[in-house]
Amino acid sequence: MNMEALVDLAGTGATWIMYLLVALSAIQLALIIERGVVFYRTRAPRELREQVRDALGKGSMKAVGLAVANGRSLEAKVIAAGAGNADRGVDATDELMHSALLDERLQLERGLSFMGTLGNNAPFLGLFGTVLGIIHAMADMSTSAGGQASRAVMGGISEALISTAIGLMVALPAVAAFNVFQRKVKTRAASAESLGGELMAQLKSPSIGLRSTIPGKAA
Repeated sequence: MNMEALVDLAGTGATWIMYLLVALSAIQLALIIERGVVFYRTRAPRELREQVRDALGKGSMKAVGLAVANGRSLEAKVIAAGAGNADRGVDATDELMHSALLDERLQLERGLSFMGTLGNNAPFLGLFGTVLGIIHAMADMSTSAGGQASRAVMGGISEALISTAIGLMVALPAVAAFNVFQRKVKTRAASAESLGGELMAQLKSPSIGLRSTIPGKAA
C-alpha cells in the first residue's frame, strides 16, 4: 500500500470517526433517558422508611410485608424479600435480602458501564479522528501551491478539530450522567441495607416471639 492510499484512508477514517461519534451520542442520549425513566419509576416514596419502621415497631412481619406490598423501589423489594421469608430463620432471611439487593442493584446499573466507558474514551476517539484529519490536511498542503496550500491546510485542520469537539461533547454528558446514576444506586443500596438491618435486629430480638416472624399471622 503506497503513501497516497494511506492518506486517502486517513481522510476516510476521520470522516467515519465523526459519524461514529454522532451515532454514539444518539445511543448515549437514549440510554440516559431510559435510565432516567427507570430511576424515576423505581424511586422509594418518602414515607416508606417511616411505614416500615412503624410496622417493625408492631413486631409483625405481616405488617412489614403490607407496608412494602407492590413497591417497585430497591428498598421495598429488599424488605419484601426479608418479610416474606422471615419464617425461614434469621440467617436465611439475611441471605435472601442480600440476594434481592444484588439483583435489584444489577438492574439499576444496567447500561452504566457503557456510559462510563464512553465518557472515558470518547475524547480519545475524537483525538484519533483529529490526527487522521490533520494527516490528510498536510497531504493536501503538499500537493497545493502558495496561498492555496495555506487555505487547504487551515480548512483541513478546522475540519479535523471537529472530531475532538464532538468527542468532548459526547464524553461530558456521559461522565455526568454516569456519576449521577451511580450516586443514586449507592444511596438506594445504603437505604435498603439500613432498613434491612433494622428488620434483622427485629428478628434477632429476644423479645420477639415466633408468631411475629411468620407472614400471615397476627402479632
